[in-house]
Amino acid sequence: MTAPVTRFAPSPTGRLHLGHALAARVARDLAKDAGGRFLLRFEDIDHTRVRPEFYLEIEEDLRWLGLDWDGPALRQSDRGDAYAAALDRLRGQGSVYPCFCTRREIEEEVARMTGAPHGPEGALYPGTCRRLSQAERKSRLAAGAQPAWRLDALRASKIGGPLTFTDLRHGVHPVDPALLGDVILARKDIGTSYHLAVVVDDAFQQVTHVTRGEDLLPSTHVHRLLQALLGLPEPLYLHHELVTDEHGVRLAKRHDALSIRTMRESGLGPADVLGRLPRA
Repeated sequence: MTAPVTRFAPSPTGRLHLGHALAARVARDLAKDAGGRFLLRFEDIDHTRVRPEFYLEIEEDLRWLGLDWDGPALRQSDRGDAYAAALDRLRGQGSVYPCFCTRREIEEEVARMTGAPHGPEGALYPGTCRRLSQAERKSRLAAGAQPAWRLDALRASKIGGPLTFTDLRHGVHPVDPALLGDVILARKDIGTSYHLAVVVDDAFQQVTHVTRGEDLLPSTHVHRLLQALLGLPEPLYLHHELVTDEHGVRLAKRHDALSIRTMRESGLGPADVLGRLPRA
């Protein structure tokens, strides 16, 4: 059996907190316990939110925790050509379409609808631009409109066929292509999205086991479909439990009191911090 390859992929938009420490430890342990490789990847495609100082701070916090990684860290901001090539392939299949809607227009249409489609994260895109004719799309593009690109979930599911994915904690799941609707695969301002970039990069880095919080379990339905459409390998998954605050709310970067850096500065040691984590 091939030794596992895992990755920890934080965004350099804020400080690491206990939830990040858990995600990194789960990925590191799964790989290292089986003689595999643990990689670091910066999900920094959203240049509007990235702060340069957090690259170094994240690396320092991981090393302080004893969660060392193999090889240089990959930056998604260096991988634009790979994402563009993947998007071109999806366009060639007809599994994506341009979306010219603003956020306000989407919200207004959803509000007008009776029985608007909903998923685990709330209202889904109502499909406004999916219904545009080819002539209308070409006209808007020729006029200089800059669209986002959305997955055509129904058409993509017909191309990809019936699919499943395997989670080491939750078992085998049949893929529901419509679970998150026609998600954005390329934003207007950055040319890609989390969904497309993560799938392309996991394949590029030969990641065999994708470990992440269970809040991202619904996204795996989209990712498995994209793997099939792009002819990419299917990894195994492990969606671990989340670290929450005293109110049961998932930790976010606004919880600075639980950031690794704040705890370091308060005098806690690596063992103290790691000891606060659940055994995922």
